[in-house]
Amino acid sequence: METDNIDGNSEILLKNLGKIHTTPMGVERIRRNLQLADIDVVGFCKSKIDSPACRISKNGKNWYCETDGIVITVNSFSYTIITAHTK
Repeated sequence: METDNIDGNSEILLKNLGKIHTTPMGVERIRRNLQLADIDVVGFCKSKIDSPACRISKNGKNWYCETDGIVITVNSFSYTIITAHTK
């Protein structure tokens, strides 16, 4: 498994921030895992990913975005948020 650190490839994810989405089941899973109220889950995740404190790495087909004690997993081909959980 190959990992790319934030140095270069994270720019690809950040340039495609507008493509990030999730499924209805993904919304519920993320709400449950992060104990979020009735908020825009995709908007929440996008703001976390775009945060200067976010550490982004790529491992295989997924991006892993770590910030504020949570990890957000995004598919690198479809830009679908797979899950998010506390670290």
